[in-house]
Amino acid sequence: MSDEVLEDSLRMLTHLLHKHYGQKAILLIDEYDVPLDKAQISGYYDDMIGLIRNLFGQALKSNDSLLFAVLTGCLKVAHESFFTGLNNLRTFSVTNAQFDEHFGFTDEEVRTMLEFYGVGDRSGLTKEWYDGYRFGDADVYCPWDVINYCAALRADPRALPRTYWLNTSGNDIIRNFIRMAEPKTKREIECLIDGGSVEKKINQELTYRDLYRNIENIWSVLFATGYLTRRKIPLSHGHAATFDIAADKEADDIFYLVIPNLEIKKIFIDQVMEWFQEESRKDAPKLDALCDAFAGADAAAVEECFNAYLRKTISIRDISVRRGLKENFYHGILLGLLSHRGDWIVSSNMESGDGFSDILVELEEEGIGIFIEVKYPDGDDLENGCRKALAQIERMNYEDRLRQNGLTTIYKYGIACHKKRCRVLLQE
Repeated sequence: MSDEVLEDSLRMLTHLLHKHYGQKAILLIDEYDVPLDKAQISGYYDDMIGLIRNLFGQALKSNDSLLFAVLTGCLKVAHESFFTGLNNLRTFSVTNAQFDEHFGFTDEEVRTMLEFYGVGDRSGLTKEWYDGYRFGDADVYCPWDVINYCAALRADPRALPRTYWLNTSGNDIIRNFIRMAEPKTKREIECLIDGGSVEKKINQELTYRDLYRNIENIWSVLFATGYLTRRKIPLSHGHAATFDIAADKEADDIFYLVIPNLEIKKIFIDQVMEWFQEESRKDAPKLDALCDAFAGADAAAVEECFNAYLRKTISIRDISVRRGLKENFYHGILLGLLSHRGDWIVSSNMESGDGFSDILVELEEEGIGIFIEVKYPDGDDLENGCRKALAQIERMNYEDRLRQNGLTTIYKYGIACHKKRCRVLLQE
């Protein structure tokens, strides 16, 4: 069709519906800004602005066949210059109290749903993973996640929560945010993953053209898209702020931002891990030095190299996260680093529940086998953590199997990590 026919299509549709049914049409436009996002990424933003301005303008302005229209999107429509002369838009953002409880499921609704399907015992886990969003004055769950997890529980009452957002979003925003992060921003990301809050001024007037011009803009987008939500009291600083002070700040669009739940926290951690692996692969000599230290039974060099990597990455130490998940984070870092050597066989056995058990490395040509066990000890007793790791390797009793594979030299490493420090012990 011609551009003229395309741009008039929505108005024509409402006109035909009005004529056929004798009733004015209601026009629902969901995620109006997704084409703008794609256009900005692919370099045809101005063309898309022109198309949408004409398409929506004809449908929404002076249309006698339209009763009303509802548009949804992450960024405000009025500030993309779509609707010159259209001055009767009513905008409801995540900070507005009107309709706030309708943007998600309330706690009572989720409990009722889970009880109805006979899985009420999973209400606590569901809350931990999918609650935490604040719209206006209401605390709500993400409905997409709750529905999907409820369906999974109906099929398998033992089903564990998962990140259903990964099926609906590429999470490019977090990925770009972490890549752009400077040292101060990385500390703030650590604070968020650690369960704390960061104080930020939110700009609710952004356009997609502005997103990546300044890293401060990305905070606003993370807030608008649900990767971050707001709290009345700063979680990283106790309860020093009063509700009155918080209200005054919110009037100036300054919010205490937090990660809403475990699902989003996992997405952040996964993106941190992906970024770290990309950065590490840029320095092959440094990776070779770490791998050579493992193969050479040089625990001191392993410790020095791994500490250097930990100082550069974004750590995870949230007290609300199970120890197994913390250990899993450091296991993931090591697995990524060791996979640099294409001639090594690197494997990790999954442990039921929390994550990885021993990392096994086989160097067939050299006849070397390496066991690695990582611990995240309580407090700061890294030495004791290493000894517990070595004791666990002994209990797994994999050594005989490796020797049967022809590996004559076996090295066993116990590694204890705490925040951005590690200790390494070797037991030959």
